[in-house]
Amino acid sequence: MDFAAIIDGVESFAAYVGELASVIGHVGRVAPLHDYCAGLLASEGRRSVEPMAALTAPAEVSVQHQRLLHFVGEADWSDARVLMKVRQLVVPVIEDGEPIKAWIIDDTSYPKQGNHSVGVHHQYCGQLGKQANCQAAVTLSIANHHASLPIAHQLYLPKAWATDAARRRKAHVPKTVRFMTKPQIALVQITAALKAGVAPGVVLMDASYGTNAGLRFGIAVLGLTYAGAIVPTVKVCAVAEPQQRVSVKTLALRLPKHAWRTITWREGSAEKLTSRFARVRVRTAPSKGARELGAAGHPEETLLIEWPPGEAAPTKYWLSNLPAKTKFRDLVDITKMRWRIERDYQELKQEIGLDHYEGRGWRGFHHHATLCIAAYGFLISQREKIPPSAPRAAAVLAKPALPAGYRPRGAADQAAAPRPQLNRHHASSADRRARPRPTAMPLLRPQIPANQAETFVTQ
Repeated sequence: MDFAAIIDGVESFAAYVGELASVIGHVGRVAPLHDYCAGLLASEGRRSVEPMAALTAPAEVSVQHQRLLHFVGEADWSDARVLMKVRQLVVPVIEDGEPIKAWIIDDTSYPKQGNHSVGVHHQYCGQLGKQANCQAAVTLSIANHHASLPIAHQLYLPKAWATDAARRRKAHVPKTVRFMTKPQIALVQITAALKAGVAPGVVLMDASYGTNAGLRFGIAVLGLTYAGAIVPTVKVCAVAEPQQRVSVKTLALRLPKHAWRTITWREGSAEKLTSRFARVRVRTAPSKGARELGAAGHPEETLLIEWPPGEAAPTKYWLSNLPAKTKFRDLVDITKMRWRIERDYQELKQEIGLDHYEGRGWRGFHHHATLCIAAYGFLISQREKIPPSAPRAAAVLAKPALPAGYRPRGAADQAAAPRPQLNRHHASSADRRARPRPTAMPLLRPQIPANQAETFVTQ
């Protein structure tokens, strides 16, 4: 990228942060807001507070370190207002050429070693693909075929945390926060987005949310459509055979050959993907204990099934309340748009440092996530100016030089090479403390002169 483009990027960033500053509160927070977002975009490696302080204020690293720590961990500014402003600035760019098509519910996890960070619990960690010690946050994103943006992010507080007054007090969890399941948090986020006037889209969910009948019902009550993945054991009754209560997997295996269609859709980049799909109009069936009520009281939905060629059985199932007249290809296309949230998480963690926060409190966790989303929103707003081959964050901001001899706390020391002329950095001295070296002292007691030696007298 040429110098003019860098200057343009810096000016655009300053204007963007200036808009965010209008909802940040006290004027003294404007500079830390700018520097924190700049640090997230321009830093390399881990985006913790100390290296960001060294990058954004190399002449006063310690002072900047404390300033940024206070801003992200303690300052009382509203995450909701900042995210709303980010949405106002970025959505027009996302909607350039195509309106919002989907709202995506999901959660993301943050593996942790200790047990003191707010919300840490032994639970399923999507990043590791297994049960592990981690934090988890529920998010809501808006998307179309060209871009997507998280608009809500809230930490899931396990019941063990929610009912522990001492841990809540130490992590400064607000009194208004009570235990809610992840689907309940998601429904609150959806309701808030509707009240805020966000353009509605089809709500997309993975199986951990889509299988929850209460969440699907709540979304429908709000007047929204959805396409939620479900597990193969969910029981349904086909509209054509209302008396037969079977699992969706059993129903799929019974479908005739002509029910399956090969459909191509766009997922990821410009590459086209193809698979086999079938769809059936169904009603979700009641449990065995309530079977006498029948399934007639449940609304009709479309069961979408994917059975890729070469697989021994169907691999994915979705329930959707989109109109029955929805084109088959359009149903597959919108359902498959959920992949965008996976890319959002990847870029937020790898390029912005969403999972790099080292604080332990409730406020700091959410402030850091909000600022990461704000920085990510700036990248989205600048996407037309960034060449595809350039690093997305580094392309728009020039990086100030680090102070000479700066070494992040905890970084490994440089070891001397066998030949001094090959040393890239000179090895540190044995004593790196900021104080004068102690005076050298002999380690062995000096010899006593012979004429002063003790004389032993024997009798």
